[in-house]
This record gives sequence, C-alpha cells and structure tokens, in this order.
Amino acid sequence: MDSGFGNDFITISDDDGNEFELEHIDTIEMGDELYMVFLPAYMDEGDEDYGVVILKVVEEDGEEQFHSVDDPDELAAVHEIYMTRLFDEEES
Repeated sequence: MDSGFGNDFITISDDDGNEFELEHIDTIEMGDELYMVFLPAYMDEGDEDYGVVILKVVEEDGEEQFHSVDDPDELAAVHEIYMTRLFDEEES
C-alpha cells in the first residue's frame, strides 16, 4: 500500500460472505509482527459509535494476507500503540 497518493482502501469478506470496505489509517510493527489499522470506509458524519479494525498481516504461500487478532492481550497491546500515536499526532 502506498500512502503517498491518498487513502488506501481494501475490501474484506467475513465468514458469511458479507463484504466490507475499510480505509487503512496506520501500520504498526510490534515485535516481529505487522498489523494494519482500518476504519470503516463509509460512516455517517455524526457517527461516533465506530471502532477501528485491527488485522494482522501474515505471509502465506508468498502472499500477504490479513488475519483477525484473536488474542485479547495482543489486540489490546496493538490498540494501545495506535491510540498513543493518535493522541501524539493530535498534540503536534
């Protein structure tokens, strides 16, 4: 993904085949692992009840794939790094 040319979007499917478009907002390295943080691409202007989507980047058969983060401690650690970055940017 090249963030030099605007926003990056991906489309993912859940287990039921429902598709969701997500906007990539951050990439986080934690240890040897790589995570990407996304927001839903389509939100109503006043919609404050949203959450970020954090997916782990896993290489399988030479291709990068996105996987959900099932470990709550791992997810909390990545989320904390993202929130720290977010608040640091707002203060700048």
